[in-house]
Amino acid sequence: MTSDMTARMLRLLSLLQTRREWSGTDLADRLEVTVRTVRRDIDRLRGLGYPVDSARGHAGGYRLASGATLPPLLLDDDEAVAVAVALRTAAGGLTGIEETALRALAKLEHVLPRRLRGKVTALQTSVAGIAWEGGGPRADPALLATLAVACRDHEILAFAYTDRTGATTPRRVEPQQLVASGGLWYLLAHDTTRDDWRVFRLDRVTDPVPTGRRVPARELPGDDPAAFVAARLAAAPTRHRALATVHAPADHVRARARHLATRIRPVDGTTCLVDASDDSLTRIAQMLAGLPADYILDADPDVLDHLRATAHRTLRAAP
Repeated sequence: MTSDMTARMLRLLSLLQTRREWSGTDLADRLEVTVRTVRRDIDRLRGLGYPVDSARGHAGGYRLASGATLPPLLLDDDEAVAVAVALRTAAGGLTGIEETALRALAKLEHVLPRRLRGKVTALQTSVAGIAWEGGGPRADPALLATLAVACRDHEILAFAYTDRTGATTPRRVEPQQLVASGGLWYLLAHDTTRDDWRVFRLDRVTDPVPTGRRVPARELPGDDPAAFVAARLAAAPTRHRALATVHAPADHVRARARHLATRIRPVDGTTCLVDASDDSLTRIAQMLAGLPADYILDADPDVLDHLRATAHRTLRAAP
């Protein structure tokens, strides 16, 4: 009897972790018990330190809330492997969080069953990441966490934002999606003051303050938020202009330079245009270096000067 109750409570805890809110009737149906038994099991979870909130209603409702302390989490096999690999990735990808991610990874690997430890080890030894100087999607982990929670809860957020000209303005937004691209993190949000969708670079966001006001989820612009962000970035003004007419079909270039997918526009069956414009001369050089065919470049003088200087250094270094 005790083992049945323990198994049922573990199953209940697992269900609470998979959905924002459950009705008492739904939980009872899933667990094949009465609603009264569900209430008793919820009380037992609370006694163990799990912050389960109750919602009013005929059948009652429950959700697992955030608490003062972190209780144990239940992960299935696939989730455990995914978390372990994600922690390894975070150890090299987020400024200031590397050591913390490695400590968490060590704890998780210590309790992983042998069958899963082998999976994680295989993934970690078979997959490698390239860390470019000044590149890689890096962001302050505390800011990322604040924005991620606001996106999840549809909570209006206030912050200060500094644009590309250096001007700082207060913003009040409904965060929707975080997107990593080109070594930077971006927030897709609906600006409540301007009544329009905006894309914010996270390294220009300061002093984020959750307002505590939650709103219904908005329908995102387009089917793919990342594609929407990429299109906005491509249309945004940049400091340096660089347009490459590549002597290859757009599909050929896209297949061999996937990171440039949103910057490629077909011209005809044998030629495409790649917009490598950017605020960074170094990033422009990297994008052009990744093109898989010859091209003709139309660019600002400062871009051409930077490319010539880079090419001369390379030639001098070549044996």
